[in-house]
Amino acid sequence: MLFYTLMKPVAQLALRIFFHRLEVRHRERLQLPGPLLLTANHPNTLMDPLVVAINRRDPVAFLAKSTFFQNPILRRIMTSGNSIPIYRRQDVDKNSPVAPAELARRNEAAFSRSYDYLDQGGTVMIFPEGTSVSERRLRPLKTGAARIALGAEARHDFSLGLRILPVGINYFDPARFRSDVLVNVAPPIVVADYAAAYHQDPEAAADALTEEIRERLEWRLIITRDAAEDELVQQVEDTFTNHLIADDQETLYDNFQLSRTLLEGVAFFEKHDPARLQQVRDQLTTYLLDLDRLRLTDAALEPGSKEGRLARGIRTTLKLTLGGPVWLYGLINNYIPYILPSMVARRATKDVEFVAPIMLVVGMLTFPLCYAAQILLVHHFTQDWRWTTLYAVSLPFAGFYALSYWNSLEARIRRLRAWRLFRQQRVVFEHLLRQRATILQLLNEARTAYLKATSEV
Repeated sequence: MLFYTLMKPVAQLALRIFFHRLEVRHRERLQLPGPLLLTANHPNTLMDPLVVAINRRDPVAFLAKSTFFQNPILRRIMTSGNSIPIYRRQDVDKNSPVAPAELARRNEAAFSRSYDYLDQGGTVMIFPEGTSVSERRLRPLKTGAARIALGAEARHDFSLGLRILPVGINYFDPARFRSDVLVNVAPPIVVADYAAAYHQDPEAAADALTEEIRERLEWRLIITRDAAEDELVQQVEDTFTNHLIADDQETLYDNFQLSRTLLEGVAFFEKHDPARLQQVRDQLTTYLLDLDRLRLTDAALEPGSKEGRLARGIRTTLKLTLGGPVWLYGLINNYIPYILPSMVARRATKDVEFVAPIMLVVGMLTFPLCYAAQILLVHHFTQDWRWTTLYAVSLPFAGFYALSYWNSLEARIRRLRAWRLFRQQRVVFEHLLRQRATILQLLNEARTAYLKATSEV
């Protein structure tokens, strides 16, 4: 517990840096008093328990697959971090087979430890999918979470007061540094409501409770049916979100609702007007290929008033010119700890769902170690604690500025590239604008037709 207490603020800081936005919807539900069983989808391995646990005041115990405990160092870390091993048949070492009875005994011990946490009013987190895959899907849920909940309540004749809290975790780009994540918390399920069903048939009660968990998770997740649907929806989101969301203060929940609406629209038009859907798909694919060939983005073609463009261009040019030295300072002092995590992650795994956790853990090492070495080096040469302190304070701020500056510079370069295309190849530029206008018209017409059809139902 001491390790958990010490590491929680470190993990909070690391995740706040790693993600650009970490938004929690219905945050108050995460603070419900225990006993509490958190159940979540599992798209991003070790990031999933972290993004939930840092937002709950009370400590959380995690059920994790036994393979994480095979390495002695990792086993010590997992155990110190309140993790309980679950033994799955597919994780057993084929060279050291385990009898089914022994496997069941080990899992009963894990269940018993979970009961102990819940008996004391604690919080346990489990991932009922049983595996982590980085796709916008919800795989069939195992009944383990329901069986733990019902078993814990049965020990107290259903007077424990245990609640299950389904949590939907939505990553918008799970493997990228400074991406976004929405933690979407469902209303709690009162396990005692299943007392009669459990006394009549425990297995059927576990199945029914698992189904309720699944339904509540589905409402809090972006779920696509296949890769083609996911690709189309993400293309529309990435390219035209600003046109499809009218709010001035765009939130991640706005993006979540947009994604769900787009998915409903795709399903609707597949059934009622597949020709319209195919037209949007074809036009969007061609437009994005043309943009990629010309090294442009849709945002670079965004129109505006001549006065607005001029003022914006002057402000951006001044910012980039005056901020150049600060960017260079931030780049030199932060490049090594910044680039090492992604290099290690690329070499360590080909699985997308493991990239972000590796980057996070490596970054938690590289930044403190590199900063410490650099600060010692500066103090060695200056022998002045004031300069050393000033340098130390400047490091993280310069790093964030360098990242922001680079993003602004890339956007400015793409706008200049679009301006040059307009001056030198106006026919090509105007063709892009016509493509863009056609797609926006198609999307607006599709939205009108969809809203009209669904409002008549």
